[in-house]
Amino acid sequence: MKFIVIGITDNPKPWFTPEVLEIIKNGKVFSGGKRHHEIVAPLLPAIAEWIDITVPLDAVFEQYNVQCSMFNVQCVTVFASGDPLFFGFANTIKRKMPEAGIVVYPTFNSLQMLAHRLVMPYHDMRIVSLTGRPWPELDKALIERAEKIGVLTDKEHTPAAIAQRMLDYGYTDYTMYVGEHLGNPEKEKVTTLTLEEAARAEFSMPNCVIIYSCNLCDSCSKKETWFGIPDNKFMLLDGREKMITKMPIRLLTLQTLDLPKKHVFWDIGFCTGSISIEVRLQFPHLHIEAFEIRPECEAIIHENARKFGAPGINVHIGDFLETNITVLPRPDAVFIGGHGGELKEIMKKILTVLTDDGIIVFNSVVAPKVTVDSKKLWDEACDELGLQQLPPLHIQLNDNHPITILKCKR
Repeated sequence: MKFIVIGITDNPKPWFTPEVLEIIKNGKVFSGGKRHHEIVAPLLPAIAEWIDITVPLDAVFEQYNVQCSMFNVQCVTVFASGDPLFFGFANTIKRKMPEAGIVVYPTFNSLQMLAHRLVMPYHDMRIVSLTGRPWPELDKALIERAEKIGVLTDKEHTPAAIAQRMLDYGYTDYTMYVGEHLGNPEKEKVTTLTLEEAARAEFSMPNCVIIYSCNLCDSCSKKETWFGIPDNKFMLLDGREKMITKMPIRLLTLQTLDLPKKHVFWDIGFCTGSISIEVRLQFPHLHIEAFEIRPECEAIIHENARKFGAPGINVHIGDFLETNITVLPRPDAVFIGGHGGELKEIMKKILTVLTDDGIIVFNSVVAPKVTVDSKKLWDEACDELGLQQLPPLHIQLNDNHPITILKCKR
């Protein structure tokens, strides 16, 4: 099967080259979104069969096969927004039907058009698509302090929602540019707003966003960056300083977890969230799941995450041993920060989902008032579960009790 994918803007009276007009004239099976159909309907042949692109996409591709068989043709002409290879439907065709032939006739995508309207160079723009996608890529771009970010939106990830998320996590040194109905001479609108203004505004669809931070202007309120957050900066559980992994230990723990090579990190017994937050800021490519049994810690981790600009930590409150973990992404790096005397049971449950190359790290504290020998529990669990222990790291900070950073794998 062959696909001809034609890019269009929101202009209700599109202009096409003679070559594309000839393709449309001779076509029989056409496809696109409902809005695309409204735009190109006057140009379609009288006998044209139109297939709306809706979810589930498997049903759409089945219709392509059925209609091509009925018309005895092997070609579907698809209309898509902008450049069909820019987060567009041509990519979907390549994924669903890798053997299909594809010819693309692109036009400018919406972010290009918005940059053109602003006379803004865009060769250095970081591109994020939130169209039918969750937040992580935008979070990553913000944490990495990308100066210029182009964002494709949808009905959930609106410009207002984007602005509010940035405000919530302290990324306030950005200006937002919103383009609505780009390419439509009657409806097109380009607006420049502060994040506060954008968070209160409503925008019509379709739209896209460019957020820009000059980073060089002394008057900008730049978000502080950290490599090792000082312990006294965190909101603590009942103000208890001992209920936090100390900063040097925290960084050594991250090193032991070998996180640059990992994909999914679990933090079990997060308390203040110091480990998860440090991981999020230093390794924003990671997917993070954080678990804690104490309900009062939920507000604490959210407050600390907002304070340090660490969005995207998925929080689970409740007994880990009673939590359904089978629905979560499988971890390849796990830190156990608290165990309540059930270390062996926790490790056993982790092994039901841990990837083959996954590792588990645990910090054992030797202190006079500690009634449970956590190092002994660790050794017993590793022996019983057939885990290979890697060389431990022993460290003592100032007058604090010695800590052993323990690591194991399958």
